[in-house]
Amino acid sequence: MVKLDDIKKECKSILEEGKVKYIVGYKRNNNYYMSIPAFIEKIEETDQLIWDPTCVYNLVRFLRDEKLRKERQKTPDTRPIGVIVKGCDSRAINVLLQEKFIKRENVYIIGVACEKSGVIEKKKLRKKFNEKNIKQIEFGKDNNFIITTEKGKTTISAEEILAERCIECNNNTPVIYDVLLGEKVERSLSEHFRSLEKFESISTEEKWNFWKKELDKCIRCYACRSVCPMCYCDECIADSISLAVKPDTTAEEKAQKIRWVEKSPVSSENFSYHLIRALHLAGRCIDCGECERVCPVDIPLRYLNKKMEKEASEQFGYTAGLDPEKPALVSDFKDDDPQDFII
Repeated sequence: MVKLDDIKKECKSILEEGKVKYIVGYKRNNNYYMSIPAFIEKIEETDQLIWDPTCVYNLVRFLRDEKLRKERQKTPDTRPIGVIVKGCDSRAINVLLQEKFIKRENVYIIGVACEKSGVIEKKKLRKKFNEKNIKQIEFGKDNNFIITTEKGKTTISAEEILAERCIECNNNTPVIYDVLLGEKVERSLSEHFRSLEKFESISTEEKWNFWKKELDKCIRCYACRSVCPMCYCDECIADSISLAVKPDTTAEEKAQKIRWVEKSPVSSENFSYHLIRALHLAGRCIDCGECERVCPVDIPLRYLNKKMEKEASEQFGYTAGLDPEKPALVSDFKDDDPQDFII
């Protein structure tokens, strides 16, 4: 089991040695059981760090912010930043390295193994506990979680409230790291795409009705895009108000920008936005589940991205984020690639 003291010790060490500018980790949210991102710059701040089943966030998203911040500074601090990553998060770093968006020397990776467990799914938790009464959630022994409420401690099987992506995950140990904390536990699941089974079994008409109902709820807040570590374009083709402005950009250029997708939250535009985004994430999504977690209207976006992941795996034997040296899915081909999808 990962020991919190080991995480704090490693973070203190690299800060003392000046190896990193700061560290992105997790800390307790005031008066709430869930964690929030922590930005640790001073050694004494490492005492804020936590590691428990509420550490759901993919902190790799902040590497994008750091890169943009450096680009705006005349004399930036060139030291890397430290980031605490789970197995799925580490695959996101590999994709960014693969796409040359970041350089390996710009990030110090503190890998934390999920071992036989993972992080919680709040929707599942709410069905079993009153959130207002929860004080803390901890890792227990034998793949259990310990829930502390006003009435005391309750031990339950982790799988009862485990995030669906964790149940299906084969990468419970980070695939890239500078230091690894926790034990390497190999896990190979036969039901890697089990969440899709029921959905794939329904008719085309039922699928259409399902997605129309779900995507009609979309308010186009772009939270899914903003939280995604893979969405780093300066200008988003699916957002009519997103414009990469330069010092010499004229008002006329801004006014004449082509609008591929309108911002209006209507069915046709919502379908265009989400399908474009799903295609742009094909062979890149590492199934961290952040898009679905932050959606204010609970659209099951993971279905779209998981389906693209399944197609990449079954059609081309490709899994995103395992090796930063291998070519990306859409930039490579083999002579024996299946041609069934070509009309």
